[in-house]
Amino acid sequence: MTENTFPVYSVDVVVNFYRTEVLTGQEAKHFTKNDLTPVPKPEAVQTLYMRLVHLLYRFRPECHSMIPPNENIQYPEYHEGTTSVLSVYIRMKQFLPMCMVYDFSLSDLLAPKKQKTLTILSGILNFIHFRKQRMEMVLEKQAKFRSDLDRQRFYNKAIRDTEKKIEELSIIPPEQQAEAEELAEALSELQTTTMHEYQEANVKKDCIAELKAHIAEKTQKSAQLKVDMSIVKEDISKLKSQIVESPEELKSQMEKMKETVKNIKNSFKETDERVVELQNMVQTVTQTEAEIQQIYSLLEDLESSMNSTKEKQEMQQKLSCQYEKKQKELKNLYAEEVQLKRAQGMKLDKVSKLNIRMQKKRQEKEQHIQDVMGECNQIHQKREEMAEKIQEINRETQQLKAKIQTMGEICSNETAKAQILYDKLSNSLEEYHRRIEMQILDLKQDAVKCLQTVE
Repeated sequence: MTENTFPVYSVDVVVNFYRTEVLTGQEAKHFTKNDLTPVPKPEAVQTLYMRLVHLLYRFRPECHSMIPPNENIQYPEYHEGTTSVLSVYIRMKQFLPMCMVYDFSLSDLLAPKKQKTLTILSGILNFIHFRKQRMEMVLEKQAKFRSDLDRQRFYNKAIRDTEKKIEELSIIPPEQQAEAEELAEALSELQTTTMHEYQEANVKKDCIAELKAHIAEKTQKSAQLKVDMSIVKEDISKLKSQIVESPEELKSQMEKMKETVKNIKNSFKETDERVVELQNMVQTVTQTEAEIQQIYSLLEDLESSMNSTKEKQEMQQKLSCQYEKKQKELKNLYAEEVQLKRAQGMKLDKVSKLNIRMQKKRQEKEQHIQDVMGECNQIHQKREEMAEKIQEINRETQQLKAKIQTMGEICSNETAKAQILYDKLSNSLEEYHRRIEMQILDLKQDAVKCLQTVE
């Protein structure tokens, strides 16, 4: 008891706790500090232990005083006082090791001590607090389990609703199947046409790039020709100033110049024609570019529609993934539910078995109680008969006592009378003995005298 695993409380704390938590009614009112200090009262401690056993194990206090009928005891009425104390001792001896109290003895019931009873009651108080906490935890777990069951039912309903929605989204109604097929065919045709137009547009872009390069070369050549013409004109003007004008040379130079001018004019015409052709080509290219832009806008619309379809497909994939996850969760929950149902079935089987056992035990107890009550009635009858016999014996003893008193008085009177007679007889005997002695002496003297005379 020197090293406890629980705190030893004061007397006031112990009394208040047991008055509020264990005892009820008049017992709680009458249980005070004086029942534990300075010397604990055995009756109060025994009633307190009985109430503790009733609170923890539903073992009623009146059951402690019952003698088991299978015990073949002679004079069972003499054992009624000790059976209750021994029953409380056995129950507390079984219970107190759970409270970390291992040195409980019978003297703690018959002659309890203050410190020992306070340590025992403190251990029981600590166990009751622990029991309350565990009961609260069990109740919280039960509430959590019920909420989890409700949540599981809610999730099952949500999963069923989502399955229905997924089925509705995945299944195209028959009214819209024809439209969906037409849209799919139109999309395939548009994709093929856009591929061809993309190829043609690429070819035209290549041609336009070549024409632009050719036009740039022609413009460079025309610029060079203009520069050359300006240089030639400057040279002609210089030569005119330097050279003496001769008609033959002038004619020949003029003819050459005319030829060169014709050639230049022809080249200019060719360039103009080429420019016109190039402009026509550019117009056709611009028209094709406008057409390509229209096709590109159509393609963008198609891409947006394809993106929307892709988003819908992604959403459908996400929903299918969520559906698979929910199915997995549902399978897990179903497995947990099956396990819980199995555990619940096992518990129900155990509970039913326990109920059957309890019913059997109750029936046995009821039969046992009826037998005990019958035996108790027989014992009470025997008691009453024994009490009547005892009363008769008491009456006879009183009569005998009265007779003994009368006989004693008579005997005392007779003894007094006998004493008086004895005294008289003793006196008379003493006188008789004296007379005999006197006569013997006289006879001796006479004999002596006779002998003297004979001599």
